[in-house]
Amino acid sequence: MIERNHPKLSVGAQCPLLSISRSSFYYAPQGETALNLDLMLLIDKQFPETPFHGIRQMTWHLQKSEGPWPQWGRESPKTAMP
Repeated sequence: MIERNHPKLSVGAQCPLLSISRSSFYYAPQGETALNLDLMLLIDKQFPETPFHGIRQMTWHLQKSEGPWPQWGRESPKTAMP
């Protein structure tokens, strides 16, 4: 695909030839944090029982559930909700 040590074409010159941006070539995806995985698991358990819960009710439920969860604002669990 892209050769980092190509004698004539730099990485910057090879990326447009493959129709990708240079930043996407260097991007290394980060894994999920343990806290986020735990939150997603709790949301996955609760959501089928109460699919009508919005962000405020789900946040309240998560704060009252098991585990030493941090005190987050309204926005924090929103990214983990389906």
